This record gives sequence, C-alpha cells and structure tokens, in this order.
Amino acid sequence: MDAPVIDLSKISAVVFDTDGVVIDTARGHAAAWKHVFDTFLRGRSAPFDIRDDYLRHVAGRPRLDGIRTFLASRGITLPDGAADDEPGAPTVHGLGLAKDRVFLEQVDEYGVAAFPETVALLHELRRRGARTAGVSASLHGRGLIGSAGVMHLFDLLVDGNDAALMNLPGKPDPALFLEAARRLELPAVKVAVADSALPGIEAARKGGFGLLVAVAGDGGAAELRAHGAQVVVAGLGEIEVRGKVLPWTT
Repeated sequence: MDAPVIDLSKISAVVFDTDGVVIDTARGHAAAWKHVFDTFLRGRSAPFDIRDDYLRHVAGRPRLDGIRTFLASRGITLPDGAADDEPGAPTVHGLGLAKDRVFLEQVDEYGVAAFPETVALLHELRRRGARTAGVSASLHGRGLIGSAGVMHLFDLLVDGNDAALMNLPGKPDPALFLEAARRLELPAVKVAVADSALPGIEAARKGGFGLLVAVAGDGGAAELRAHGAQVVVAGLGEIEVRGKVLPWTT
C-alpha cells in the first residue's frame, strides 16, 4: 500500500474537490438527493441508495448530469424540461430544482463547516510553499466555501458557475481540474488532486495529474483504487507532507 504522503519535491500544488473533502456537505447533498429521488421513484423503482447510487452515479457530477446518470441506471428517461420548471416536476430540471431547494434549506438551518483535518492540511501545504485550489461542480461552491470561512486558504476556486460560463464538461471529464491547473500556471503532472467520488478520481486520472488522493470515508477504498487513486485515506489527517516547494519549481 502506498504511504499517505504528499512530496513537495514532486508536487507544487494540490487541487481539492470541495464537497465532502473540504466542507462537510456530502451528507447533506446525499440526503437531499435521497428525499427527491425516493419521492419520484415511489411506484416506479427501488429507493435511492446513498452508499451505492449516490457515490456511483451522482457524487461529484454536475447536478443535471447526476440526475440523468442515475435515472439511466434504473432504465428511466425524462425530458430535460427547463430552468423555470416547478421544483419536483417530472423533468431533469424539475428534480434538480427540488434537490437544490431541499439542500439549501438544510444549509440555512444547520450551516456548513470545514473538516478540521483538511483545514490543517491546507495550512501545512501553504506554509511549505504549495499552492492550493478548490473545485466544485456546484453552482453554490463559492458561496459554501465562503460560509465555511476557508476562502483564504485557496489561491483560486473553480465552481459550477465557471463551468457554465466556459462550457466545461463535468466529471469524469477532467476539464474542471485542468482549468484549475491552468489558472495555477502548472502542468497537471505537478499537481495533486484530492477527491472523494469515483467520477472525480477518474477525471484526475484522465487529466494526467501527478498524484491522486482519494478520501474514502466509510468505505469504497478498493473501487477508488480501481479508478486510479494512488493514495486512499479515511481522512486527510492521515496525509504527511514532506519537503517544500521552491520558487523555481512553480
């Protein structure tokens, strides 16, 4: 098993997927999806399974892509509809708007927090000269990072609004991660990616990034490794940082 190390003699920056890696939103996203999908699936198919359906088909993808991918796994096709559909309408946009409403209600009620061990890793990386970036497929990515009070720990963020403006495809396409590397002015091979979802790890592998770190949480380590993860940890507190980024390596 590979040692959980980020070696800054080889890596000059780390790009973090924010949901479930930097901020504790993955459970809220999963719960919101389950509420919406179970309501829609009643009488049509088995209930939405957070441990399987969410991680395999939805996590890490743009919202509408996640809906299409999950429904396709159940043999269900819906019309796309439009952005002004009624939340919960039997369209891709309708389900997406319903999920957004449920998730934002949770955020309004409970707030959002950053994982302390990730915050500690971000501080350590920056202390040693590494650059850091955040990536989120969510249109709310920037706002959630701001609400968690960790915006200052990133050199830049690429979120769903950037993806929409630049017409960037979602994961497992590496476009979001590659855009972060481009803005950091670094080749992908000098950048590590930390993600917790299969599409994110697959995207980082396709993008040719120098190190793929997967946060497995409650499980799924074997599948994350099969998708390309070189280091798999339960939490980023397990990661050891070695060396420093010298000015001429950036």
